[in-house]
Amino acid sequence: MDSVRRFLFEDLDIRGAVVSLGNAWHEMSAGRDDPPAVQALLGELTAVTALIAGNLKTPGRLGCQLRGHGPVSMLLVDCDEQLRLRGTVHHADAVPISRGEPADAVPPAPTFAELLGDGQLTLMLQTKHGDPYQSVVPLVGDSLAAVFEHYLVQSEQQPAWLFLTADDQFAGGLFLQKLPDADTKDPDGWNRLMHLAATLKPAELRESPAKLLMQLFPDENIRLFDPRPVSYHCPRDEEKVLAMLKSMGRAEIEAALAEQDELVIEDEICRHSYRYGAEIVPKLFD
Repeated sequence: MDSVRRFLFEDLDIRGAVVSLGNAWHEMSAGRDDPPAVQALLGELTAVTALIAGNLKTPGRLGCQLRGHGPVSMLLVDCDEQLRLRGTVHHADAVPISRGEPADAVPPAPTFAELLGDGQLTLMLQTKHGDPYQSVVPLVGDSLAAVFEHYLVQSEQQPAWLFLTADDQFAGGLFLQKLPDADTKDPDGWNRLMHLAATLKPAELRESPAKLLMQLFPDENIRLFDPRPVSYHCPRDEEKVLAMLKSMGRAEIEAALAEQDELVIEDEICRHSYRYGAEIVPKLFD
């Protein structure tokens, strides 16, 4: 099941969460023509967005956006209170992958820095009550996991560890965070978990959270909370499109129709197309 599942090391005062995305990630990535490295980057962002949204103290709609000056100019993933995901990525037509190897060598995957260059991470949270919250930070780290790990450490003021993986079929992640009383309960607990977590392999995240945690931390007392289901949700929203067209004004709509015969609105995130002819004018304005 696609889910975010929180857990707690009860004897250590260290918490964590596992995110596992199969169908939800496959539905989001289906029909996209992204290079494997770009697809993996979007998958990792999808996993960590679901993970953070599933651990919010105040539930709301969370948006995570990365902007860079490399071949990948923008990644965006949005997750609502029901952990329903949607997302997109903008990249150059050709993503360079060779770094000077011989012609007959298999070129390595591009690094995080080669894909995005310098840039920034923006997190946006909209709750039912209160003004939207936005945080903008530079991209610090040599991977997407390192960027978010740095952000989480800075924002929570507690040590944290994050592992992310994604391919065309699966996206997942494991998150650990040291809580204030951890050193009091076990001064060596955090270091011990870090040594064990460092042995994690990407394929192991495909196991059930219970099996994964037992294999990774066999001697620890872990309380595993109920899973929260995650899904892909990106329906058509014609009402929103019509409201946008109406805001343009009658004269501009008529001028556009006179020039093009048809209005075509593309939803880049959900990949829906909306097409309207001259009949839309009286529908909007009469």
